[in-house]
Amino acid sequence: MLNITILQLLDVITKVSLLTHLPPSIDSLLDIDYNLEKKEKTFSKIMEKIKLVAPLDATILLNGETGVGKEVFAELIYRNSSRKKKKFVALNCGSLAENLLESTLFGHAKGSFTDAYKDKIGYFEEANGGTLFLDEITETSLTFQVKLLRALEKNIIRRVGGDKDIKIDVRIIAATNKNLADEVEKGNFREDLYYRLNVIPINIKSLREHSEDIPDLINHFSKLFASEMKLSPKIFDKSAIKFLQNSRLKGNIRELKNLIERVYILSENETISAEDFLSYPDNKN
Repeated sequence: MLNITILQLLDVITKVSLLTHLPPSIDSLLDIDYNLEKKEKTFSKIMEKIKLVAPLDATILLNGETGVGKEVFAELIYRNSSRKKKKFVALNCGSLAENLLESTLFGHAKGSFTDAYKDKIGYFEEANGGTLFLDEITETSLTFQVKLLRALEKNIIRRVGGDKDIKIDVRIIAATNKNLADEVEKGNFREDLYYRLNVIPINIKSLREHSEDIPDLINHFSKLFASEMKLSPKIFDKSAIKFLQNSRLKGNIRELKNLIERVYILSENETISAEDFLSYPDNKN
């Protein structure tokens, strides 16, 4: 069984970018703090599944709300796979217009459009032999999905404006914060691509569904910001912990991190209570 702490996962989440560059190394995940099997069954089940599927080349679909750490889990799969010596390339599909998304993934040929002064490889070629993580996959158009499906089924791409097929060998991990089956029913997502991506689905629960971890997370982020700001760690009293456990935290772990950072910046109190959070209008949730 792969034992890993949620605190170690969060140490990575605080550093992982949501944009298009590579996530950092997660070697620190190997340092065991406590056993999730004993501490939290939700994450232990996910980690068991990751250990089972990571060595395989099967496509994986991660589903979870914004802020639950989907990219962190994707890199964890990559780091436990046979492709770990090659690149891990991540892209948020919702961050680019369709024409830029196609060029970014498939590359482009010289002269294919204005300012295309030379051939440029895309993320598929950059990740060749490794893993390509496609976040927010539901934010792609039906037209783009046809091209993506061809690449996944044939293991072949063609650069924008190019006339040659290029063989690729890439493992795909996709992620979404929507119900992909529902998107298929609505006509927003191709059914054939859905089945191509949904080989091994992994659902990541929201922080609201395992709020018993929140005290440990508060402690983790408190130490993190105290170290970064060169301050003594603040103490979070019972009212502060209860407030956070009862909060909706729609942004999940990312939102919790932001709340802890905010009180470190704005509160002069050494002991943090619920009142410190209630002092800010948007925290009254």
